[in-house]
Amino acid sequence: MKKVVTFGEIMLRLATPGYQRFIQSTGLNASFGGGEANVAVSLSNYGISTDFVTRLPDNDVAEWCISELRKYNVGTQNIIRGGVRVGIYFLETGAVARASKVVYDRAHSAIAEIQPGMVNWREVFKNAQWFHWTGITPALSQSAADACLEAIRIANEMGITVSCDLNYRKNLWKYGKTVSEIMPDLVKGCDIILGNEEEAEKIFGVKPEGFDVSPTGGDVNAGNFESVCKQLTNKFPRAKKIIITLRGSINANHNTWGGCLYANGKLYQSKCYDITHIVDRVGGGDSFMGGLIYGLISFPNNDQKALDFAVAASALKHTIPGDFNLATIAEVEQLIKGDGSGRVSR
Repeated sequence: MKKVVTFGEIMLRLATPGYQRFIQSTGLNASFGGGEANVAVSLSNYGISTDFVTRLPDNDVAEWCISELRKYNVGTQNIIRGGVRVGIYFLETGAVARASKVVYDRAHSAIAEIQPGMVNWREVFKNAQWFHWTGITPALSQSAADACLEAIRIANEMGITVSCDLNYRKNLWKYGKTVSEIMPDLVKGCDIILGNEEEAEKIFGVKPEGFDVSPTGGDVNAGNFESVCKQLTNKFPRAKKIIITLRGSINANHNTWGGCLYANGKLYQSKCYDITHIVDRVGGGDSFMGGLIYGLISFPNNDQKALDFAVAASALKHTIPGDFNLATIAEVEQLIKGDGSGRVSR
């Protein structure tokens, strides 16, 4: 089977235990995570061959990180070495009316200083069927954005499917360019675009027609976002499919979760999951993307089935601590069939 290549930053994740606040915690739980690495872990977990490309320093923390990826059968052979540090993010998990908090410590990380030409993309893309990136990478630096654009253009030349998760992070765009200046050139090379209604508006100025998303709470109707999909399709004619994730936030522990997929003039809608006791929502969108890529590869003529798999997979991720989604195909399929009882499997 041809591989899926993902490209981006992986960071050391330092999280307070349970629901403790930073100020009260006497220790932090260490793991690793990052949008594109999270997608690669999901796909490897589903039996898809993967190759995660990044830049890491030549030190013991980087070796620790690489060993974690290898543990989940993610390909690491094309990770390049250089720079002086691995990025870090600190996580305080919220509860009920108190939101979660993320503090980044990733300035001058190895991948933020990557340059075009450092990765031999034509070699990396040999035996590849898919390339995935997110909007986080071009937010790190101009050179990271340039390296991402280089990869997209070579993937286009080689006939490889390109997907992106818009992943707008306002706190990352600090190097003098706005998201609206950088992202359109990258996204126009994509065949599959994933995002939410807020990202469509913040990046491209695309809003749902005749609908205000702000007061919806937990009640989100996928049909209201068809206009967003149509506008994005008109803006990026290369894109074969536009996917919108639909999160209704009742409180920090209770969300509704679903999605819609627009392709060939038709809107597909998923069921809406009521996630009443969220364990960890970090990586939820990445688990959706991992499930979606798996679904589109495995069920190429069934967009509804691919969407249903993505939504169910990401619903299960909300029950798993850490960035990575470790739900199995069997568990996802069981949830799709309606078995969300959580009964002990003996």
